[in-house]
Amino acid sequence: MTVGRRRFMTIAGSALAATLGFAARAAEPEPDLWPRWADHDPDSTARINHSAWRRFLLRYIAQGEDGITRVPYGAVAEADRDTLDGYVESLTALTIAGYSREEQFAYWINLYNAETMQLVLDHYPVASIMDISISPDVYSFGPWDKKLIAMDGETLSLDDIEHRILRPIWRDPRIHYAINCASVGGPNLRRSPFSGANVEPLLTIAAKDYINHARGADVRDGKLQVSSLYRWYAEDFGDSDLAVIEHLRSFARPPLAAALAGIETISGTDYDWSLNDTAA
Repeated sequence: MTVGRRRFMTIAGSALAATLGFAARAAEPEPDLWPRWADHDPDSTARINHSAWRRFLLRYIAQGEDGITRVPYGAVAEADRDTLDGYVESLTALTIAGYSREEQFAYWINLYNAETMQLVLDHYPVASIMDISISPDVYSFGPWDKKLIAMDGETLSLDDIEHRILRPIWRDPRIHYAINCASVGGPNLRRSPFSGANVEPLLTIAAKDYINHARGADVRDGKLQVSSLYRWYAEDFGDSDLAVIEHLRSFARPPLAAALAGIETISGTDYDWSLNDTAA
């Protein structure tokens, strides 16, 4: 759920369906595959070690009473920052083409999330990841366009991972519940890493957790407000209000499923860009 310049503005109220509409796609870049990253070995049984990331997450990710996970960025020990740096370096040193699709899927999600954690820690204190304005384009906001990750003879940005690798290769809307942009309004950063063995069930759990939280979908007085993710990534969720609502229903637990009965339009969108910081 990265940003770039287009995500900076949020459309609220009936303007979503009536004025812009989901078909307008006034959102993120469309998926644009870099073919070299599509290479994989379907017969590979090799596994990638994410244990360092697991230890970091278990130590620092805390879930509040509001159901949102946060990080005590100001309290992360120097030794743990070194461990995080080492973990990212270990990932970028791999020749990822030699792994199976499942291992690659988990790899890119974990790399994206760990690099985002590094970014925030390197620039902390900030009130929002949007304040880390290091993207080279003068019209861009945040860090997502900055080339940060050197691997296999190429340098990638977070936007490259999301829009040129994850989205076009896997074509799975649940990706947006897995990658984390250090914001209160986004899906939670999970306390356990993704792996080739768990990526499928964890994606479904992440989708259910976000959709059934008020920041994902909230019905009040018969009107549905959803996260701005569903406007930014309209293409991935079906390009219409009804398609998004059907997506929500497919992961809705009984209370939300009942509230969605009879609803056919989305009344507004919202997103909180505040840093997911326990100090806040």
